[in-house]
Amino acid sequence: MSETIKNCEKCKKDFVIQSDDVPFYEKMDLPLPAMCPDCRFKYLLAFWVFGRFRIAKSALSGKTIITVFPESAPFPIYDRAEFVSDAWDPLSYGRDYDPSKSFIEQLVELQSKVPHPHQTGIKNVNSDWTDDMWESKDAYLTRSGLHLESVTYGYRVLACKNCIDVTMCWDLERSYDCLYCFKSYNLKYSFNSRDCIDSSFLYDCRNCQNCFMSWNLRNQKYCILNQPYSKEEYEKKLKEYNLKSRTEIEKLKKEFWLHIRQDAIHRLDYNLQAVQSSGNFLNNDKNCHQCYFIEDSENSRYCFRGLCKETIDSVGVLDAEQCALEVQTGMDYNNICCLYTNNCRYSAYMDNCEECEYCFGCVGLRKKKYCVLNKQYTEEEYKNLVERIKIDMKNRENGESFFHFHRRTADIIFLWRT
Repeated sequence: MSETIKNCEKCKKDFVIQSDDVPFYEKMDLPLPAMCPDCRFKYLLAFWVFGRFRIAKSALSGKTIITVFPESAPFPIYDRAEFVSDAWDPLSYGRDYDPSKSFIEQLVELQSKVPHPHQTGIKNVNSDWTDDMWESKDAYLTRSGLHLESVTYGYRVLACKNCIDVTMCWDLERSYDCLYCFKSYNLKYSFNSRDCIDSSFLYDCRNCQNCFMSWNLRNQKYCILNQPYSKEEYEKKLKEYNLKSRTEIEKLKKEFWLHIRQDAIHRLDYNLQAVQSSGNFLNNDKNCHQCYFIEDSENSRYCFRGLCKETIDSVGVLDAEQCALEVQTGMDYNNICCLYTNNCRYSAYMDNCEECEYCFGCVGLRKKKYCVLNKQYTEEEYKNLVERIKIDMKNRENGESFFHFHRRTADIIFLWRT
């Protein structure tokens, strides 16, 4: 099958639908996209809530909570523990499908009524000022973390301990101001370095120890500006820098980035063990096209941040398989258009649902099956109703594609996030 050129209905630029894209959409019973990949990413990322942390009250109990949802959020905000408790019933918000109205509009209305949890994440200790935090302790003003301990001002960090100002870092300890660094100890002011110890101002260094203001080094010790020294010479030379002065540090940062621009050798991309894949910041991936910041993934297309298999047009997914149009989901299988779901299967148009299967257009459900718009049905009733809704969506004037859910709710989210 040859490539298809279409004009993006959003930015009005031409884009290409690759021949390898088509089987994904056909398998998921999705129409071909009307927007280019960049615009699709923008709409999906609109659901990734990065609001300011604020102190609020749980709408259920009045308990003090810290959330990133603004006061203008249209739905009630419950403490996370209360959200998953039996203190309220999501099915009480159930409603009948009205074929005379747009299904998407009915779902958006339901979204604005059903409570949402104040933050994403579970099993955290003393980590109130965080979001998207999982199994961590003593984290503060940090987002998207797993297995952390005493991390402050971090974003997308994994297995880090006693770190400050770290972004996209894995397995760091006692480190500060690092970007895209891995498996290092006492590393400071560094970018794209791995397996380094007691070093500062490193760029693209591997397995280095006691190195300072250096780049592209491999298996080195006691280097300053890429020049090797003896241990004694290195320690004496290092004392010439006043590393306790903020003014001196800022001066060194400018010098460091000047060396990176003028002297360092740069790779074409930051991909590592990426086989037959395109994109950037790929790690141990195979057959992934136009993907970014994904690890251990396979046969996926147009995905941004996460771990996925046979998934397309999704952002922030963890262990997603055979999914499309997913945002911030975990362990989902064969889902379409789901937001903040966890361990759900064979479902579509879900928002903040957990351990559900065969549900369509639901919000806030837990351990449910055969529900539509938060109303319970038998298996036969569910299948008949879902098929009817799909037909109505395809036949509706102007059409209701599967992108309309994200587009309509994205517009609404833009309103209450601002």
